[in-house]
Amino acid sequence: MTRPALLAYAAALAALLIASAIGAYEQTTWAMEVAPVFIALPLMLATHRRFPLTPLLYGLIALHMAVLMLGGHYTYARVPLGFWMEDAFGFTRNHYDRIGHLMQGFVPAIVAREILLRRTPLAAPSMRGGWLFLLVTSICLAFSALYELIEWGAAEAMGAGAQDFLGTQGDPFDTQKDMFCAWLGAMAAQWMLSRWHDRQISALPATR
Repeated sequence: MTRPALLAYAAALAALLIASAIGAYEQTTWAMEVAPVFIALPLMLATHRRFPLTPLLYGLIALHMAVLMLGGHYTYARVPLGFWMEDAFGFTRNHYDRIGHLMQGFVPAIVAREILLRRTPLAAPSMRGGWLFLLVTSICLAFSALYELIEWGAAEAMGAGAQDFLGTQGDPFDTQKDMFCAWLGAMAAQWMLSRWHDRQISALPATR
């Protein structure tokens, strides 16, 4: 991605971020839900010259950010798409948060895969295959577990005010189901996108 294209990409995401903040259901919850955007977007801009990402990964990150921003605007338990799913499929709750946690495995899987294949000995063809799949999946599960610990910390710090951020909707196994969705997402991303991702990595210029 060229510098002008990256700036356009960042500007579009910044516009979506501002739109998601306007009229958000609860501003503190919005800020907590979209916090990864405030970290990832400047980081991508800062590292673009020495470590440009594949177009696939840029697209997936943008999609993940959009999921976060929509969830932050409404809170996950109130996103209209989740209510539509509830009516269409007979769910007993708003499952938009499951989409968020599926993405929490799907996108980080390609992030981890790209870094491992470009910056570690796993770049060697003989080191790929099952070990790469296992390591990427493990990284995503660890990331998902860390996020659940962050949610726990937020709940302890905020008390009842963290309910919208947690989004458990009364499910005692919500944490375990969230991590399960991340696990499914991590495996699905590798099964579906590995060959496409490999071709795009091969087309990137060499980086130091």
